[in-house]
Amino acid sequence: MSSVAPGDARARRQRTHEIKDGLRELRDQLAMLNRQVGARLELKDVDLDCLELISRHGPLNPGAVARRAGVHPATMTGILDRLEHAGWVTREPDPADRRGVSVRALPDRAGEVHGLLAGMNNAVEDICAGYSYAELDVIAGFLDRAIEAGRAATEDLAGA
Repeated sequence: MSSVAPGDARARRQRTHEIKDGLRELRDQLAMLNRQVGARLELKDVDLDCLELISRHGPLNPGAVARRAGVHPATMTGILDRLEHAGWVTREPDPADRRGVSVRALPDRAGEVHGLLAGMNNAVEDICAGYSYAELDVIAGFLDRAIEAGRAATEDLAGA
């Protein structure tokens, strides 16, 4: 912690800059981790991203996966073909739309991904153990707001 007065505008700008740099470095580290996980599972980066979206938010129709992943629907067809062929997802008739399909992650494969992410998940558990509930609440609130800012920036760029 710094001995700078909390009201010092220059110190605040510097700390904000450090946080933004930290978020960029975290993004880089998580991207490298995901590349390693994808390589172990023989999945392309975008395939792993889409599998994560389907696992967390699915079942989803292919168009919804494409929108969430920011990829063209034609590209999504190839991604889903690869994931289905490798046994990660299944396409099923969409009960809400007779002509459509829903994509669902196959739960028996989830352990493979979780196993490869266990080191990071355990490290985050250890990090969180060092904070009070009130501090964790502040961190969670910050992350929620940063995620929403990222979502809004992505939507702005997609609409431009």
